[in-house]
Amino acid sequence: MSDEPPVRLYCFAHSGETFDHWAANVGAGVEPVQVPLPGHGRRRSEPRVRTHEALLADLLPGLTGPRRGPFVLYGHGLGAMVALAVTRALHEAGLPGPALLAVGAWPPPHKDEDIWLRTALPVLHTDLVLARSVQEAVREPLTAGPLATALLAVASEGNALAPPAIADGWRRWTEGPTWLRTVPGRHFFVRGRELPRLLGRACRITGRLARRPAPVV
Repeated sequence: MSDEPPVRLYCFAHSGETFDHWAANVGAGVEPVQVPLPGHGRRRSEPRVRTHEALLADLLPGLTGPRRGPFVLYGHGLGAMVALAVTRALHEAGLPGPALLAVGAWPPPHKDEDIWLRTALPVLHTDLVLARSVQEAVREPLTAGPLATALLAVASEGNALAPPAIADGWRRWTEGPTWLRTVPGRHFFVRGRELPRLLGRACRITGRLARRPAPVV
C-alpha cells in the first residue's frame, strides 16, 4: 500500500448533505470532505451568510491549515461558484491552491443571468443575495494575475441550466488545462455513482502529477 496521504476532495453544494455516498464510490486514495455552507446541512442552525466576504471568512480557515499532499475542490450547483471563489481567494493570498478545480451543474460566471439564479435556487432572499455577491466578486480581475489552476467542468445532457454547450464556457476562467466531461442525469447527478467515480479518477491522476519531483532547470 502507498504511504502517500489520500488526496482530499473538498465538496461544496448549495443545500443538503448530498455527498454522503461518495466515500464508497470515489475509490482508493481519495478522501471526500463535505464543506456545508452556513445555514445548510449539518450547519442549518447557523445564520446564512449574505456576502462573498462573509463566505470566504467562514470557509478559508478550514482550507488553509497544515496539510500533506495535494487537494481538489468540487462545487455542485451554486457550490461551483463557491469553489471558484475559494480558489481565487487562495491565489490572491499567495497560498497553495487546489491541484484541480472541478465544477458541475452550474453555468460559468459570465453566463450567470439572474433568471438562472432564481430557477436554480430555492426562493430564499439570503441565498439569492449571496449568489449575486459571489457572482459579482468572481467577475472582478485578480490582482495576483490570472488563475493557472487545472479545471474540470462536469455537465449532464438532462440539465437545462448548464448543459455541455454552456458548461464548456468554464474554460475561459483559467489559463490552466481544462476538460469537459458529461455524465448521465439531470441537475442532481451529484447523487449518482458516475460523478464520484469520475472525480475519484481525476483526483488520483492529479495527485500523481502534483507529487512528481519538479524538473531540474
